[in-house]
Amino acid sequence: MAASLEELEQRLSHLRTELRGAVRARDKAETARIRRALREAEAAWEHALETEAGPDGEALLTEPPAPQAPAPTGEPRRKERPTHGSIPIREQVHQALTLLGAPAAPKLISSTYEAFFTESLVATKLASLRRDEERSFKAQGYARPYYICAALTHDRLVPARGLLALSTWPVERRIIGPLSPRTDFLTHAVGTAEQIQRLTTGGHPAPDAAWRLLRRFALTIPGAYDAAAPQPDPARVIAAAHAEAAVHQQEDDQQRQAAAQRARSQLADVQQLFGAAPMRDALRDASGTLP
Repeated sequence: MAASLEELEQRLSHLRTELRGAVRARDKAETARIRRALREAEAAWEHALETEAGPDGEALLTEPPAPQAPAPTGEPRRKERPTHGSIPIREQVHQALTLLGAPAAPKLISSTYEAFFTESLVATKLASLRRDEERSFKAQGYARPYYICAALTHDRLVPARGLLALSTWPVERRIIGPLSPRTDFLTHAVGTAEQIQRLTTGGHPAPDAAWRLLRRFALTIPGAYDAAAPQPDPARVIAAAHAEAAVHQQEDDQQRQAAAQRARSQLADVQQLFGAAPMRDALRDASGTLP
């Protein structure tokens, strides 16, 4: 008998808690096992959600939008998406980052979420999300299964400007070194292509916006795009992204691992998630004023 959405959500929460413990214990074998189980549970959750939504493919159940007032004469009426009953923005961001698999900017997070789900995610609303998450972590510690946190610069271990990440990822995955923007871009492309594959394999056509997003990735990856094809081939995109990533991976991994070791030895838990205070902030905190 297939598990219910509630049972799967409980399992996801339990696995994320286990994963955090395994990562902190640096148990690579257990971490790999839990990650596999987590991916399987996430796929099952997506399938269960699609099944519950029914044949129309609406994956997010929301109440019908309120009647719109007539538009002023001569102006077209803009179609509004339903907002009442929508899921929290931090969960929207979590879903998008899980799909992308690497730190990302708000605009890409918003584009990705809107490409695969039925609600909108306004990128400007993410400006204060990381600060809210940091305050929550300082007050409650690891009370939540995950936090929306910061990517960290490899040299200063401060928050990388404009990039969000997940607390369940190991520090190495959240470090941004000189080569990381490109390797993360390739990771984003793979994650997008794999999600389209999951949808099409399950008999659900991928939204047009998802294909457009994949095309944007494919156009900048050598060998990933066939101009004669009506849509990018997800398998081709994945293969091309892996081929290019192999060129940068070793050096990028070494830089991330070295920075992650410094982060673990020098930073408290909250700083490992949200970054060390930049020097300007540290001076202000010490003196109350800036020099």
